[in-house]
Amino acid sequence: MKKSTDELQPETEPGVATAEKGLVFLDGPHGVAATMTADAAAGTGQSLLDAAVLAKRQKAERNV
Repeated sequence: MKKSTDELQPETEPGVATAEKGLVFLDGPHGVAATMTADAAAGTGQSLLDAAVLAKRQKAERNV
């Protein structure tokens, strides 16, 4: 069983996306990187936005 100190910690710094030669590059903290097609990046971006809205709602409900 994992100890609590082994649990994943959420990242607090945003990644930075750039476009070059028709591809999207996402550079995140701690060496996280991904290269995507424009369609994959758009889908990922929308999914991240949807999840962020839900996570903020969940956090607000816990603080009530």
